[in-house]
Amino acid sequence: MNNFSVGLGTAAIGRPLYINIQQNVREIFDLEIFKAKGIEVLETAYKKGIRYYDTAPGYGLAEELLADWIKTKKDQTIEVATKWGYVYTANFDPNASIHEVKDHSIEQLIQQWEVSKELLPNLSTLQIHSATFDTGVLENEAVLQKLAQIKKQYHIRIGVTTSGDNQVDVLRKALEIAVDNQPLFDVFQVTYNILEQSLATILDLIKKKGNRIIIKEGLANGRLLPNPNYPHYLKLYNVLEQLAAKYEIGVDAVALRFCIQTIEPFMVLSGASDSYQLEENWKLNNFELSEEEIKQLQSFRVQSTDYWLERKKLKWH
Repeated sequence: MNNFSVGLGTAAIGRPLYINIQQNVREIFDLEIFKAKGIEVLETAYKKGIRYYDTAPGYGLAEELLADWIKTKKDQTIEVATKWGYVYTANFDPNASIHEVKDHSIEQLIQQWEVSKELLPNLSTLQIHSATFDTGVLENEAVLQKLAQIKKQYHIRIGVTTSGDNQVDVLRKALEIAVDNQPLFDVFQVTYNILEQSLATILDLIKKKGNRIIIKEGLANGRLLPNPNYPHYLKLYNVLEQLAAKYEIGVDAVALRFCIQTIEPFMVLSGASDSYQLEENWKLNNFELSEEEIKQLQSFRVQSTDYWLERKKLKWH
């Protein structure tokens, strides 16, 4: 496997909390310590050979942190994908009741693009953050025209990220959108993992058009890590732990390796919040699952509606 198929998602290094099942002991938040920890993760990723970084204004300080860090590297091989459409509102307060607000208006696109374009020339991709039918963003002509203009003027890719039990329908819609008879979207960042495998049903259509596929949430927001609160996944946990022992790696590496081998994406994102997690994720390069093991893991897929209903119950940790 090509090591450069692994990218770093920066949500966990940009804000103190994220939607998952991790129950950490809450400590007093120190912004400067948090920034230093984020830089450490970026440096670890760089030393490993990672050159693809995914960020967003909605990820707290992640985009700004990444932009400042890139300037110190002066490396044109670093590729950055950012997003627009979410506003971070928690202001680094772990006790905030609302952490982010979705806004897919043309005004928000213009406002966030003016900041995000500072990532040029390393910026390769601008994505709609969690495109859904609810906001009407895929039918908003002002937004679509602006994205097409940005694509043409700055020579960058335009993409969508998807979440929800209808993400395949959203992908189908996005694939059909054209501006001036040219397909608008080149990149599709999709939730995919052992539990949520709906992407596989549209994989051939996306790849046929030569688009990039980026895998996010490969660990299902932590649900693939053995947890007594999810007894219905006990059989899956046993299989994952057996594979982890066999290959002398962690369950996380098994889960991410599954994504690599079944989708062969342009990138699978590590969402590591510290260097240790990143080191563990990186071990996906040390082994290859057999066809029989892949089929066994594929058998644990769940209905998308059930997957997303369960995800909605997760808290910010």
